Amino acid sequence: MADDARGELTPTGQAEIALWPEAPPRTIPDVGTESSYRAPAGVAADTLMLRNISRASLTVFEPRAGAANGIGVIVVPGGGWRILAWQHEGLDVARWFADRGYTAFLLKYRVMGTPADHAVFTANMAALDARVAAPGPAAKAPRAMDELLTDEASRHAREIAADDGRRAMQIVRSRAAEWGLSPERIGMIGFSAGAFLVADVAMKPQAPAMAFVAAIYGGETRGRPVPADAPPLFTLIAQDDRLLFKMVEGLYADWSNADRPAELHIFARGGHGFGMVRQNLPVDRWIDLLGDWLKDQGFG
Repeated sequence: MADDARGELTPTGQAEIALWPEAPPRTIPDVGTESSYRAPAGVAADTLMLRNISRASLTVFEPRAGAANGIGVIVVPGGGWRILAWQHEGLDVARWFADRGYTAFLLKYRVMGTPADHAVFTANMAALDARVAAPGPAAKAPRAMDELLTDEASRHAREIAADDGRRAMQIVRSRAAEWGLSPERIGMIGFSAGAFLVADVAMKPQAPAMAFVAAIYGGETRGRPVPADAPPLFTLIAQDDRLLFKMVEGLYADWSNADRPAELHIFARGGHGFGMVRQNLPVDRWIDLLGDWLKDQGFG
């Protein structure tokens, strides 16, 4: 893909920009051919997913003419560092922002390789999903992702994803004028593994800082001090997301204890990975709450 003023165009007409036109500094081994599929079950059933991603990119969603508010947001879907929930945590979110005047940049970051045989892949993912959905007492809920990512391959994939996140922020900020943006008014929103990515970038940017960070059902500080100039944080979780809700509570507490602006919403029900999927529950309003928060912070 070309890294020119606008990048190549996707089939739907959005510009796509390669993060690493040349070879990236670090790679994930044994990643097969990129492919898409529809989620077979769960809250996100029949939504579009991507897997075996080895080339990272940004897809640009610009607001309609005359509606731009001068604010950029990088959208980062989740997927456990194995897949990307491309539709309900990516495309739908980017379009929501663009419809409201934001310039959205959908990040396709690199993930671990998954089996070429789709039946084997589906069985593996079903086992992982069952683990995420398993009930358990709050007292025994994980407090850190390292309790779950016990293999080196998963931890390496998390580091590579953060590399792509930092590179994405660097590109958007350095080229902000092309989209009528101020470099100081570009934030990030991530979901699940994407929430850990945006939190990792906010904690250790190694690149120009972001204006705001929204960590949706995920994220942690890993016990590190929150930077004195850390961006305002918006985060949320459903209490029945037994795998991650204590981590999100900890993320908010760490931000708040560092005297950085932070807002946390805990919903009684919603599960994990709902994104823009409507469940006829109060949690469906999460993105409206985010919009209100952005306006309150001066980013709307």
